[in-house]
Amino acid sequence: MPKVVKPKRFPWRLTFTIAAWTAVAGSAAMAARSVEKFVLTDSRFTLAPAPDGISFEGVRYASRARIARMFAPDFGRSAFQVPMAERRRRLLAIDWVESASILRIWPNRLIVRMKERTPLAFARLEGGHYMLIDSAGVFLAPPSKVRFDLPVLSGLTEELPEPARAERVRAMSALLAELGPQAKQISEINAASLEDLRLTMELEHHGIELWMGDRNYASRFQNFNNHYPEIHKNSPNAAVFDLRLDDRITSK
Repeated sequence: MPKVVKPKRFPWRLTFTIAAWTAVAGSAAMAARSVEKFVLTDSRFTLAPAPDGISFEGVRYASRARIARMFAPDFGRSAFQVPMAERRRRLLAIDWVESASILRIWPNRLIVRMKERTPLAFARLEGGHYMLIDSAGVFLAPPSKVRFDLPVLSGLTEELPEPARAERVRAMSALLAELGPQAKQISEINAASLEDLRLTMELEHHGIELWMGDRNYASRFQNFNNHYPEIHKNSPNAAVFDLRLDDRITSK
């Protein structure tokens, strides 16, 4: 008996479904383009200069004027045209800025939030030039009209990589923490060598230098203070003292 072949039915349901979804997608794309054109051209989204259109949070020492100038090309345009990633990258290039974020607030405002670096010492550089320095070894320009009560750290150069500077800041911080209240006597810490930190201080109106090594700072410092009257009596002109051996003090 011959086999009967049924004719194939046209997939009307599938065709209508595809057509419907195509129409929806096209409508959505047109709507998106309309919305995009609206937010980019309507005056309600125009970014105004600070303080109306943009505000800065967390700014204490960094220059507000310098930060505002970064956004100057964006004023008078839609807030949605601001290149957020590029503006954040430029903010992070400012020495005082440790982290930054930019929030777009509907319809036409920006909030710039920053976390500033914390200076731990004055870095004395060649030529008597001073910069502030933080725990990451980043040099910071001292802000005008602001006074910091911080130790002076020497033995650094601008050519020294930031990780190496950070090591010296950590060594300084460890020494000061170990000395505790006695650290108030110190005017400068030389960290050119991490194996031999050197302190400058004034004792009985005499400027002296102490070679501290890399450990036992508190006991060595206290031992020197205890014996200094006798040392000064026997060597009144001595100004440099080697404390790197725990059982002796050697004048230089």
